[in-house]
Amino acid sequence: MESTILTIEDFSAYFGTNQVLNNVNLSVAQKKVTAIMGPSGCGKTTLIRCINRMHELVPAAQVSGRILLHDKNLYSMNPIIVRRKIGMVFQKPNPFPTMSIYDNVIAGYKLNGIRIGKREKDEIVEESLKRAALWGEVKDNLHRKGTFLSGGQQQRLCIARALAMHPEILLLDEPTSALDPKATAHIEELIAELKKQVTIIIVTHNIAQAARISDFTAFIYLGELVEYGTSEKMFTVPKDKRTEEYLTGKFG
Repeated sequence: MESTILTIEDFSAYFGTNQVLNNVNLSVAQKKVTAIMGPSGCGKTTLIRCINRMHELVPAAQVSGRILLHDKNLYSMNPIIVRRKIGMVFQKPNPFPTMSIYDNVIAGYKLNGIRIGKREKDEIVEESLKRAALWGEVKDNLHRKGTFLSGGQQQRLCIARALAMHPEILLLDEPTSALDPKATAHIEELIAELKKQVTIIIVTHNIAQAARISDFTAFIYLGELVEYGTSEKMFTVPKDKRTEEYLTGKFG
């Protein structure tokens, strides 16, 4: 087994009395793409929001169990540090509308009160935009608003913003569901490139996408982890009947 970066142990999540995740156990391999799939409302997004501790920002949200980054329990760390180590990109591209492309990329430093000089800022902006495969398209317009970009470019800008903090893990919550096929293909190529440097966990309801880009896949149904393994195996010989039914479109 590849080296594990993240271990989820006996993990459950609640909104008030409503249990959304039930006793999930999962090990995430380092510098691989792990897809989390399942029908709407099954707990996929809640799971990744628990991984970077955004779940607890919702009133009455609770969790039990442990999530370990390497061997450290994320829930005994400062959440601000957790969110630096574990970046997140949402379903809908959300560049900060009042900020330039340049300021969007380094927004994490400002928000965290980390002071860096102009030269270092320039380097971080260039490196992050290159890693997000956006530099060539925007380098002459860095001081224009991020919102003038196309949807696919905005999503890559959000990825650059997350990468600027040098996270160990990047969480992507259905990052292409609002994009056209061409922009989607761009992001998928980018994910394949990025996994050389960073561990990626992607939530997707797009079964074909999970099959194309992931090394491992977890299938969640009604808050339970039904099956988890290499994508190759899961998409060819799923062990659980519910996985097979989901993959063949019997429900979803």
